[in-house]
Amino acid sequence: MLDRIQLTNFKAFRQAEIPLRPLTLLTGLNSSGKSTVMQSLALIKQSSLAAMLGPGGGLLLNGSLIELGAGRDVLHADWVEDDEIDGEYIRVGVDVDGVPYRWTLAYEATTDKLDMLSADISGAAEHSLLSAQPGGFQYLRADRVSPAAIYERSHEVAIRQGFLGAHGEHTVNYLRHHQDDTDVTEPLQHPAARSATLLSQAEAWLGEISPGVNLEAVGIDGTDHVRLSYGFGGTAGLSSSNRRRPTNVGFGLTYTLPIVVACLSARPGTLLLLENPEAHLHPRGQTQIAFLLARAVAAGAQVIVETHSDHILNGVRLAVKEQTHPISADDVQLHYFRQTQPGGVEILSPVIASDGMLSDWPEGFFDEWDTTLDRLLD
Repeated sequence: MLDRIQLTNFKAFRQAEIPLRPLTLLTGLNSSGKSTVMQSLALIKQSSLAAMLGPGGGLLLNGSLIELGAGRDVLHADWVEDDEIDGEYIRVGVDVDGVPYRWTLAYEATTDKLDMLSADISGAAEHSLLSAQPGGFQYLRADRVSPAAIYERSHEVAIRQGFLGAHGEHTVNYLRHHQDDTDVTEPLQHPAARSATLLSQAEAWLGEISPGVNLEAVGIDGTDHVRLSYGFGGTAGLSSSNRRRPTNVGFGLTYTLPIVVACLSARPGTLLLLENPEAHLHPRGQTQIAFLLARAVAAGAQVIVETHSDHILNGVRLAVKEQTHPISADDVQLHYFRQTQPGGVEILSPVIASDGMLSDWPEGFFDEWDTTLDRLLD
């Protein structure tokens, strides 16, 4: 498991050490540093896929997961010095099962590039974040794929690598290929699903958002595309209603489908990086997604979530309290990011108790409802 992220002179952070647990929620105002944390992990993964993490390599700033630009774009403006390093530098690191892995790169202003100074990777971790092998990793960005008539059909990405795409663009093809698989881990199985197949489980979880929905994912003969359609009308199967294109249904279902499939496909050791899983969802749907995240953790995955939703937070608190979605308070880490001054970031970490209550409620931490209500009642 990833225990900690260490960042020095990287984007929003001059220096930061960020503890992680099986389920970590990153919250805070816009441009407060949450995305930087997610991007640092995506940066390590896309560099590992390009076999660049070892000595002589580097960090791949622009790739299939993220595009960070050039060296100056990731160097913190008020960079901290190091007595052993001459000039500007960045350091990105993670602790895996107690073993530290660090990458230190010097910034060269004339070329606007980062050159590897050291790669402290003496351990032998086989964690999916550090591996070039496919599987065990999903990163779904906030800018996920929109409803469309057809989607990509890439055997290499969706089938061989088992990757849904950073935008979720390969989800429909992954679902098409694996829809009859019956290996959804027990904690993730929805009690109302028609069967144990991935397709039925996905339908059941999406039914918490839009009751009675069913899915059909099929390949289009003679093309490199697949088609997704929705039906509505209860549990009568695919013929229960006329099929509807995603473009005629709305954003919520299609935007959430990659989140649902990523969680249902999780196995012990899987790392899920999920940005704004609540996007385009009614509050009830957001709470149900929180329950699904908790179940993914119970299935053995590690889940790191960037969220602006108090319903996601409260859903996790309910999962801890009610134990209907088996995670404990010790499984959950909360981080609230806020700017303290131009260029500065403060990280506050309220502790969740077994009854779902929080140790403290920092100013600005999901308090807009109370603030607005006080003004209405004044």
